[in-house]
Formats: sequence, structure tokens, C-alpha cells
Amino acid sequence: MSDATSRKPNPLYADPENPVLPATPVTLDLRRAALVVTDPQIDFLSPHGAAWGAFGENITEIGTVPNLGRLMAAAKAVDLPVVISPHYYYPHDHHWDFAAPGEALMHKMRMFDRRDPLSLEGFAGSGADWMPEYKSLIEDGRTIVCSPHKIAGPQTNDVLFQLRKHRVDQVILAGMAANFCVESHLRDFVEHGFEVVVVRDATAASKVPEGDGYLAALTNFRWLASGLWTTDETIARLNAAQAAV
Repeated sequence: MSDATSRKPNPLYADPENPVLPATPVTLDLRRAALVVTDPQIDFLSPHGAAWGAFGENITEIGTVPNLGRLMAAAKAVDLPVVISPHYYYPHDHHWDFAAPGEALMHKMRMFDRRDPLSLEGFAGSGADWMPEYKSLIEDGRTIVCSPHKIAGPQTNDVLFQLRKHRVDQVILAGMAANFCVESHLRDFVEHGFEVVVVRDATAASKVPEGDGYLAALTNFRWLASGLWTTDETIARLNAAQAAV
């Protein structure tokens, strides 16, 4: 039994018994697909990270860390391009004249801080670094690591450029955080004509007094994504698509 299937699902996050939104079946084509992972970094996903207090409960509840690792490994096994959209802040980013609440909180917690865009001094093991579980997967010479997005969406980095250069128009989307960077990437990809599937248990969101971010994200994923799959389902579909080639 996988780590994901051994967890008791929270009924709050179950799909509706009688949905109004129509089903939109996706036929996965490995020749034109890629896995995009947002922010697989210590500050989001580790108990030692700056944002664990806000995100840790949901990460633990749905098994995000092992699920995301299994998902990336499965993508690598079928030679699916893996694209990382990271989040970094440099000293000059802390001198902006204004910020929205989410930005302000990240800056206050010093999330994703790096000393310089041209230096890795102090990077290893910092909150901006990859989760240790993913390092061998990401630093394998095959993964596409994009320039950083600065708020939540890919408008400020080269993710779309990289996808287009690989003739990708199907995206499997996962990473952190569900109601912030994942949702923002989803919205932008859909507006640019991509067919997008979100892996619902390879992401997670904040639970704060302002609300349950994961519940909010699921609601919007159902409206915007062509598919909302589990990690187990995604891996099965990747393997089936590979067998059909």
C-alpha cells in the first residue's frame, strides 16, 4: 500500500457526489507533456522551513513530501520533461515600494532568501534550497530549472518559454503552494492554451485564521484544470502512456 493510499482522506476535501461541472477527460500524450513543479523548497516543505507553521498541517495530512518525490521519480522513469519553477528573493527584492499581504508575509519570514543572484554562497541547506529528498532528482542534469518567479505566477520567469521550446502543450502541475503558486501557474497556463492536470496530493496549502487554503484551491482547481488527479492515478497514467508508445 502506498503512503498516499494509507492515509485516511479528509471528507472536507472529497469531490462532490453530484457535481455540476462537466468532466473533461484527458488523454496523456508523453510526446507533448511535461511535469511542472513549483517551489519544491525547504521553506515550504520542511519542518525547518520558514512557512511550516502555516503549511505543515496540510503537508502532513495529505502526504505532500513523499507524493511529490514519487511523482518526479515516475516522470523521470518515462523520460517526461520535468520543469522546476522556483522562488528566490535577493536583497534588492526586499526594497520594493509596496506589496500584497502574501508577499509581505514571505518577506517578513525571509522565505527563499539568497544572498546574490550570481552566487550560491550560503544556499546549500538554506530555506531556498531544494528539499533533500529531491536533490538527486532535480540535480541530475536533465531537469529544467527555470529562473525564479517573484510572487506566485510564471509571468516573471521563463517557464512558458521552456515549455514552448519543448513543444509542450499538456502540463501535469504539482508543488507548492496549492492556493498560491500552483493556482497562479494553472491560471496562466490555461490562459495560454495549455491542457493542465493538477496532482491534488502532491501539493498543499496554508491553514490560517483567514481560511483553509487547500479547500479554496480545490474549488478553483475544479473550475480551471482539465483533470484533478492523485499521485497514484498520475503514476498509473504515466506508465500506461509509456506502455502505449
